Amino acid sequence: MKVLFAASEAYPFAMSGGLADVMGALPKALRKRFVGCRVMLPLYEGLSDELRSTLKFVTSISVPVSWRQQYCGVFEAHIDGVIYYLIDNEYYFKRNGLYGHYDDAERFAFFSRAVIEVLPHLDFKPDVIHCNDWQTALVPVYLDMFYRNNEFYRDIKTVFTIHNIQYQGKYGKELMGDVLGLDTGKAQSVEYDGCVNLMKGGIECANRVTTVSPTYANEILNPWFSHGLDSILCDRRWKTSGIINGIDTEVYNPETDTHIFENYSSDDFSGKSKNKQQLQKLMGLPEDKDIPLIGMVTRLVSHKGLDLVKYAFEKLLDLNVQIVILGSGEWEFETFFHNMAQGHPDKVALRLGFVPHLAHKIYAGSDMFLMPSKSEPCGLSQLLALRYGSIPIVRETGGLADTIIDSGDGKGNGFTFKSYNADDMAYAVERAVKGYHNKEGWEILVKRAMECDNSWSRSANEYIKLYKQLLKD
Repeated sequence: MKVLFAASEAYPFAMSGGLADVMGALPKALRKRFVGCRVMLPLYEGLSDELRSTLKFVTSISVPVSWRQQYCGVFEAHIDGVIYYLIDNEYYFKRNGLYGHYDDAERFAFFSRAVIEVLPHLDFKPDVIHCNDWQTALVPVYLDMFYRNNEFYRDIKTVFTIHNIQYQGKYGKELMGDVLGLDTGKAQSVEYDGCVNLMKGGIECANRVTTVSPTYANEILNPWFSHGLDSILCDRRWKTSGIINGIDTEVYNPETDTHIFENYSSDDFSGKSKNKQQLQKLMGLPEDKDIPLIGMVTRLVSHKGLDLVKYAFEKLLDLNVQIVILGSGEWEFETFFHNMAQGHPDKVALRLGFVPHLAHKIYAGSDMFLMPSKSEPCGLSQLLALRYGSIPIVRETGGLADTIIDSGDGKGNGFTFKSYNADDMAYAVERAVKGYHNKEGWEILVKRAMECDNSWSRSANEYIKLYKQLLKD
């Protein structure tokens, strides 16, 4: 079985969020299970000189973008046994940043056509093209509309994964012909609610649709979560499923992680207290091993539940805890946490931006990890927190509900709350703080958390089942 992943980013070549982590880890896990995996992504300007020096030129072709023909170079790289193809076009990709340009629709229409067009020029014909998010949603659309009569493409199946339904690739209908190359008779697949909706096209045309957790697969059938696509998803519920993401347990390993202050394991996590002490010192907090330290590594945006944190913040501080926050985002929350850090320097520390090595230190040095998300398709931070023995406190939504079980019965791996309510969140934190002061019970909970299997092994097996069933059908 051969699978080609098409994505707009992949670790270590281009990264802006969880999709890059998935594209760096899932193909590697599938290869270990004897699935032939390759990954295709754009060659962005931001690629480091070190990685760029490893690229090998494969070929160049012309790719149609509506009425235009555009240059397409193909470069190859090998990472951990996986072959990556990087699609080169300086007009579209020699720019700062991955997204947010005025012509993103055209840029990723080009990339989607390139994914299909280059296949006959490679030594790899996939059985399945696995597309990810709106940037590659046009691959199954174009495949069905322009290529199915070609013998080479006739039997190729497609899977489309929704990593976050909030971002759908919505544009004005004026792009339909001149940019996307879809005339009136072919526009229906991507036309929705009076505009172009690329994600809708992927959902409609792909052979199978997946999301990144079983709970999220059900939630997006509800208008509160679907951002307008619930009717489309309900009609295609028969081909939609959820498979939880994993984490790369080699990159995130407290026994070998070079970014943390001291290594430790689930059999001997005495080194975790050293990480806590050094994190407190680094962030300018009083070094006190008896004060519970709550970590947050998050985008500072409303759907991460930060309005709940803002509303209940003083109540949380009354529990005699320290809070370390790493992230950036909306001005409202950046300003609020800055003011809290200034007003409570002995309890609150803030670092704006995203600093990967500091994120590792927060996972290793915190006692608890707060994720009160309004919605969370999968979430990786709670899985990383478990890996490092930082007990998650989460709202029961999306992947958080699938991976974190409340420890109130003595068998769970974290603390949860159900309603999107600040008082309920504060009570969950209060229960965690009480649990922390029961040292014997807390050590049992930390060990149980660290021994949770959130590797890609289980998820990779689920994807293999999906691919096999798809090819069988």
